[in-house]
Amino acid sequence: MTAPSPAPAADAPIGVFDSGVGGLSVWREIARALPTESIIYLADQAHVPYGPRPLAEVSAFSEAIVRHLLDRGCKAIVVACNTASAAALKDLRARFPGMPILGMEPAVKPAAAITRSGVIGVMATPATFAGRLYQATVGRHAASIRVVSQTCPRLADLVESGSLDSHRVDDALRGYVRPMLDEGADVIVLGCTHYPFVIDGIRRVAGEGVQVIDPAPAIARHLGNVLVHHGLARLAGAAEYSFLTTGEPSRFAAQATTLLGSPVTARAVSWLSPTQLGGQ
Repeated sequence: MTAPSPAPAADAPIGVFDSGVGGLSVWREIARALPTESIIYLADQAHVPYGPRPLAEVSAFSEAIVRHLLDRGCKAIVVACNTASAAALKDLRARFPGMPILGMEPAVKPAAAITRSGVIGVMATPATFAGRLYQATVGRHAASIRVVSQTCPRLADLVESGSLDSHRVDDALRGYVRPMLDEGADVIVLGCTHYPFVIDGIRRVAGEGVQVIDPAPAIARHLGNVLVHHGLARLAGAAEYSFLTTGEPSRFAAQATTLLGSPVTARAVSWLSPTQLGGQ
């Protein structure tokens, strides 16, 4: 079932979602780049992490979340999750025509442009690497270089737990980063929105000669251009921020407060089962 094209107003909020707190790295950059835009952030912590889940399941979760955000009047959607983008972005755009929907694409193109060794590393989940979006991106932009795909199965969970400066994180990062360095990578791409919250640790392990790319600032800039193109940019006024979670609000609030460095309050949202979507 295809949803009708919406007609949102410029003062409507932007919807941003992820499986958990990782998408706050994208939220942070949007808030910095577009300070007059209101944002509704939804964390699907009832199903975090998305990385190990089948792509079809993640796609169904993503559709349910987008429908919920549209019901709340959002004028644009940012899929602030690489796994959900890999699983659902193409289908979401087809199902909700006319709605600006942005996703996370691993920053292979800029990495390929700046590598000196001809080798880049990408840190992501198995689902991201299996998705059509990643494969197409590598095919378009990395034909002449070597891409080392590094899965990081524990890293998102460590960020969700708030263990940003722990020995467990340091040990995990050494296990993930050093194999890419051994292959000659001089640029590392962060292919999961959780990973920017440990970017300092990644840079320490990688060393000064390796560049680490966080795609979130580029996504925020692109969103600003998309809103202008659609006549949806809010040019003045005070931004309002709302945080929702399908998990425990107090836990999410504590996590977000730590990650963002300012107080956050959150509300619970009931989960809509994928089997209830679109009259199925």
